[in-house]
Amino acid sequence: MKTKTEKKTEPTIIIVFGGTGDLSKRKLIPAFYNLFLDGWMPDKLAIYGLGRSEMDNESFQIKLFDGLSEFSRSGVPEPESWEKFKKNLNYLPSNINDQKSYKELLNEIEELEEEWGQRANRLYYLSVAPKFIETVCRNLKSFKLVDDQNKDRIIIEKPFGYDKDSAISLNKMLQELFDEDQIFRIDHYLGKETVQNILAFRFANTLFEPLWNRNYIDYIQITVAEDVGIGDRGGYYEGAGALRDMIQNHLLQILCMIAMEPPVTFEAEEIRNRKVDVLKAIRRIPIEEVHNYAVRGQYASGWIKGKEVLGYRDENDTNRHSQTETFAAIKFYIDNWRWQDVPVYLRTGKRMQEKTSSINIQFRPVPHMTFPTSHSDNLTPNRLTINIQPHMDIKLRFMTKKTGLEMNLNSSEMIFNYDSCSTQSPEAYETLLLDAMLGDTTLFMRSDQVEEAWDVLSTIQQAWEKGGEDFPNYVAGSWGPEKAEALIARQGHFWTMDIKKNDKQK
Repeated sequence: MKTKTEKKTEPTIIIVFGGTGDLSKRKLIPAFYNLFLDGWMPDKLAIYGLGRSEMDNESFQIKLFDGLSEFSRSGVPEPESWEKFKKNLNYLPSNINDQKSYKELLNEIEELEEEWGQRANRLYYLSVAPKFIETVCRNLKSFKLVDDQNKDRIIIEKPFGYDKDSAISLNKMLQELFDEDQIFRIDHYLGKETVQNILAFRFANTLFEPLWNRNYIDYIQITVAEDVGIGDRGGYYEGAGALRDMIQNHLLQILCMIAMEPPVTFEAEEIRNRKVDVLKAIRRIPIEEVHNYAVRGQYASGWIKGKEVLGYRDENDTNRHSQTETFAAIKFYIDNWRWQDVPVYLRTGKRMQEKTSSINIQFRPVPHMTFPTSHSDNLTPNRLTINIQPHMDIKLRFMTKKTGLEMNLNSSEMIFNYDSCSTQSPEAYETLLLDAMLGDTTLFMRSDQVEEAWDVLSTIQQAWEKGGEDFPNYVAGSWGPEKAEALIARQGHFWTMDIKKNDKQK
């Protein structure tokens, strides 16, 4: 098996449909540029941005330079590096619905490959609205732009359908046209350094594996909270909501990495098989029981960081009587030997008190109280916290003795801080785009993963689509609706933010 360093030298042509869009400017081109700076790009490289706007290469390059200056982790490009990189940037005016555009694209690619004297890897990034995916894919196939199963790949942005039936239909169309190994369904959360480190943390250490099960873990909690609202995405968000936008992909995929069985090898299919096993084992919630397992919410106006913000229904392009949820909290169970009866709480929301993404593994209390009650009032169970953003670290909470003559206990933490190890951690898109260029599918979702994830949520979708919720039901700048607190408190558990607050009061 070749390493990434050995494979990176293969000539590559990257085609970005939607090359003038926001994703290209904010994420894709900065990722390609930083890969270029770090020496990961091949010597023979061409990047083509496709869009409907009429502009020449120079205008396109200026637009991308402005994007790099604002959004790249490496800051404003240095003149020498930029001059080298921009030689690879090209623009082609293109109409997704016009077959002439695909013919012109094929001619451009073939001319370049003839100049290079060899067939290049071709990577097609579909940064387009979901309704255009089939049109682009069928034309790519029709004009033989993706005929080499070993060299030609397509990347598709979420959402992958809007329910199980649409996901199955989308996968069926894709698999009619391409081999599964050519299809890269991208979820940027899986490219985050801390999320990837879950695999190393779990399977490269003997310390935690014996404890990673129902015998020692009380419950699992995954939170992805944002302090921002929907911004200018009202039109999209009205048809999505928190369940589709975040839980179906980001949170369930993180859960798979936390709960999966140890893979036999670090091969893509082996790891993806183990993830699918988790999704299949998640207990399906009967539609009549959804209210006992899932809570939804929608934010009202409020104050965040000293600034008054609008409620969801007052945002641009939203329905004034909208039943779209901006918050979702769900309790799941995984029915297998490792996790039976361990509740798993997933929570996500917009306009929350702060931006944070974290995983908390709450261990069970000690089985026997050795210390006198008066000396162990602060005795708290061990907890492992994996912070994904904005801070990247892994914390282990454990009990120690306070300094002094008496046996008084105190909670302490061991912390592994990513920032102290590297101030230039690669962005998620850098990791994922490099893997796609090299044909490594490990961090990308397979068709059955997508379909199983939708199946997990299908009854919740059906129950919530009936509407009738008294929205808005939480104030912007809070931690969500009160029912979310009740959901977890019924079993004597607390959301981690409440635990931290309580700890400070003790």
